[in-house]
Amino acid sequence: TLGEYVTVIMTNALLYVVLALGLNVVVGYAGLLDLGYAAFFAVGAYTVGILTKDVGVNFWVALPVALCMAAVAGVIIGGPTLRLRSDYLAIVTLGFGEIVRISARNLSITGSASGISGIEQPWLFGWHIATPRDFYYVFCFLAAVAVIVSVRLADSRLGRAWLYVRHDEDVAEAMGIDRVRVKLAAYIIGAIFGATGGAFFAVNLGAISPESFSFTQSVLILMAVILGGMGKIPGVILGAFIVILGPELLRSLGELRLLVFAVGLLLIMLFRPSGIWPGRSAQK
Repeated sequence: TLGEYVTVIMTNALLYVVLALGLNVVVGYAGLLDLGYAAFFAVGAYTVGILTKDVGVNFWVALPVALCMAAVAGVIIGGPTLRLRSDYLAIVTLGFGEIVRISARNLSITGSASGISGIEQPWLFGWHIATPRDFYYVFCFLAAVAVIVSVRLADSRLGRAWLYVRHDEDVAEAMGIDRVRVKLAAYIIGAIFGATGGAFFAVNLGAISPESFSFTQSVLILMAVILGGMGKIPGVILGAFIVILGPELLRSLGELRLLVFAVGLLLIMLFRPSGIWPGRSAQK
């Protein structure tokens, strides 16, 4: 039905809000370019899928394990790249994302190219989270939590350190800021956001495959952050909804919808290079 279709699309948009806010910590707050963010999304999804389907662990037990695995992945990608900038950082993060996807495609524990299916939906205090409407409410809650955490991070001492490092690393270090520590914190926190979205994405669909975590997904999440306005929470939320809802609203155009959507994005980038709703620093 139309109601269920709209619910599914809105749920997907809310998932992208969570993912985009996570990437915004890395890109918008700390100023670190990341082209492989879907890797953290995949870590959360596959950890939950393996633990619940193959090991028989309850979802609510598997969830913190997935977040810890994502934090480890954040350290793995963040540690070697902390002294890299610009194009070199982009290449390394892109490579990391592809390594995770290709590994998932070839390892037997991840189901190889077929992925993992039959992932059971969780229960919460007698509530079986199984229908599209149930997951819509869950992702509304996750998006609200992601917004609150993002606001608190931006106003925190760590958030101010990210701001200084983003604008000038050398001056920030001269002020006594440990740029290695704050950059690593950005990767870890961003990874936890991504893994949270991935974990609930896995139980929502009941199945996952490597193609769900391709480079295209990383580009779409990054596009939401840049399109809305890096570092600006309302802008990032708006960007996530545009990226997901835009092609759906143009569905009546048939095969031309993606072309029209791409042209629209290009025009926005040309006339609003800082994003639709940029932060104050970007507006100056």
